[in-house]
Amino acid sequence: MYSYGDLEKIAQYVKSKLGTVPEIAIILGSGLGPLVDDIKNSIEIDYEEIPGFPLSTVQGHAGKLVCGEIGNKPVIAMKGRFHYYEGYDISQVVIAIRVFKLLGISNLLVTNAAGGINKSFSPGDLMIIRDHISFFAPSPLRGKNFDEFGVRFPDMSEAYSKKLIDILKKASEQVGVKMQEGVYAFTKGPMYETPSEIKALGILGADAVGMSTVPEVITARHVGMNVMGISCITNMAAGILDQPLNHEEVMQTAKMAERNFTCVVKKVIDMWSI
Repeated sequence: MYSYGDLEKIAQYVKSKLGTVPEIAIILGSGLGPLVDDIKNSIEIDYEEIPGFPLSTVQGHAGKLVCGEIGNKPVIAMKGRFHYYEGYDISQVVIAIRVFKLLGISNLLVTNAAGGINKSFSPGDLMIIRDHISFFAPSPLRGKNFDEFGVRFPDMSEAYSKKLIDILKKASEQVGVKMQEGVYAFTKGPMYETPSEIKALGILGADAVGMSTVPEVITARHVGMNVMGISCITNMAAGILDQPLNHEEVMQTAKMAERNFTCVVKKVIDMWSI
C-alpha cells in the first residue's frame, strides 16, 4: 500500500520531467498503444525510471508515459497499464490515477481491448462505455481512505461522464466512425471467462468484458476526475462463437481497428470540454 507521501514523491519526479501540465490523461489498452505516434512534441518516461512505479509485463503494453500534444491539448498517455492479474496489489494497479491527480489533471480517457457479449457486436467495433459491472476483485479504495483525495464512500451513479459521452458521440459522427454503446464488465483474469460466466454476465446486463479499466475508473471518480471510456471489441467472448480465445487475436483485431480508434480519440480530444 502506498502512502500519500509516496505518491507525492512519484508525482514530483514525473512533474520534473514534463514541460507542460497535461489537461487529459489517456490509458491505452492492449494493442492501442500506437496512438502515441500522434502525440506531438513528445517526452517519454519509461516506467522503470520512475522511483516506486510498477512495470508493465503484458504483450502490447510498452511501459512508458508519453507526454505532449494532441491537436491543441496537452496530454499524457500511459502506453501500458497495470493489471490485477499480473500479481500487483490493487493499490499498485491504480497508482497512476492518483499521480495524475497530484499533477493537476482532472480528465481521464480510459481505453481497453474487450470481448463482446452483445451478439449485435462484431470484432473491430468500438464501444462507448456507458457504465460498468465490478463484483470480482478487491476495491481499489479498500483500506484506509485517502482523505486528501476523496470521501470514504464515493458515489458511482455517473462513473462515466454523461457530458463526455455526448461529446464522444458527436466526435465519432464527425469522423464517420460508427460506435456501439454498452456496459463493460470487469473480471480478474488472466484466464478468459467460461461460456457460463459470459452467459451470466449477459443476463446481468453486460455488453463487453475485460480484465482492466474498472479499478482505474473507480479511483478516478474517487479523486474527482471526469471520465470517458472506450472499448475496442477485439473478439467475441467465450461461448458466443464456437472457437477458442487467444491474446494474439486480441492484438491483431486491435491493430485492424487502430485507424478508427485513432481518428475518434484525436477528434474527441479536440472537442473535449467539461
